[in-house]
Amino acid sequence: MPIEEDFVQDQILRREWSVFPTVLRTAYAAVAELVKDTPMLQVESAEDNRGRLIAWAVDKQLVTAIENGSITCDYRWKPFAKPTGRYLEMRFAHSIATVSQTADPTIQPRNVVFRENARLNNQGSFDLPEFKAPEISGLPHILLIHGHKSLNFAHFGIPASDSKTKFNWRSTNLLDIPHLVEDDRPAPEHTDDILDEMNLLKEQIEKWRRDNGD
Repeated sequence: MPIEEDFVQDQILRREWSVFPTVLRTAYAAVAELVKDTPMLQVESAEDNRGRLIAWAVDKQLVTAIENGSITCDYRWKPFAKPTGRYLEMRFAHSIATVSQTADPTIQPRNVVFRENARLNNQGSFDLPEFKAPEISGLPHILLIHGHKSLNFAHFGIPASDSKTKFNWRSTNLLDIPHLVEDDRPAPEHTDDILDEMNLLKEQIEKWRRDNGD
């Protein structure tokens, strides 16, 4: 198992993965209902901007899931680089996660300042030569991507720090995960090397957080 996949499963509990498709389906359905009942949102100019409604609805459902304990993490609202609004940052034990819509699940969403900075944080965590210790410059970034105007895919991904388009790792389509209250599958087996690498990475992240007050 790649260290990136192992890391994501360590941060986002596997039994909670099925919560994310539920969150997304609920948000998309709420937007569809709102548009159907609101003639002003049915004009072409509004339809071209439906993604904004979807983004707000997804944020709302994610916050609800966090607050009711369905997703185990904290969250905060972070300002964009330009003072045009804020975005949702989910804060897990040793990482952050953000959400983005994209038309193509195989490439990273369009580049913006906060996403660029988060992507570069992955450089010291994952994009390192073998046997080199992590060089943490910020919390590793997990990206939740989902379809734009129609919900036909959703993935967790670790953006590659040296590319504006590629992922180091991307999950299977979360929409295909059956809804499970408990994950009763046996835990994945890890080699000693993987466990050592994971523990070293987490230790370095914890040190960075202490040193930087994050």
